[in-house]
Amino acid sequence: MIWVTRTILHPVSELTFGWLSAIENITAVLVYVPVAYLADRFGKKPFVLITFGFFTCFPLALMHAHSLVPLIAVFVLRGLKEFGEPTRKALIMDLAPEGRKAALFGLYYLVRDVIVAFAAFGGALLWRVSPELNLQVAFGFGVLGTLWFAWRGSSVGPEKCN
Repeated sequence: MIWVTRTILHPVSELTFGWLSAIENITAVLVYVPVAYLADRFGKKPFVLITFGFFTCFPLALMHAHSLVPLIAVFVLRGLKEFGEPTRKALIMDLAPEGRKAALFGLYYLVRDVIVAFAAFGGALLWRVSPELNLQVAFGFGVLGTLWFAWRGSSVGPEKCN
């Protein structure tokens, strides 16, 4: 929010930021069901990988958006980061052994949220150096994570989902 309402060349109001957030959420809602259907049909990993691609592109796109019109496109992109959210959760459940699904799902979110919490501290320190550096580092970590998942991430094909 600080980037959009204070830092860019033509900042927007907090109210406009609220509308941008609404655009993000509407985009997410519109893609949930179609993507979940396609993932069940064609396998989950490609859709999760596309989601990670959207996550990765967001900070760089945000860094280059300095007025309302480009910000609208960036917040559509931000909504698309939810592209494979249900699919990612389903993949976690598919890969967890029977009888341990709830425990492993909780462990996944515990580990993820601890990492995100520490990354937030790192982001705050980077922001003090430069907001642009913060967004560039986020992009870099996104690239690394996406490439790692493409190389090492497990998949469950549609034949195992039926």
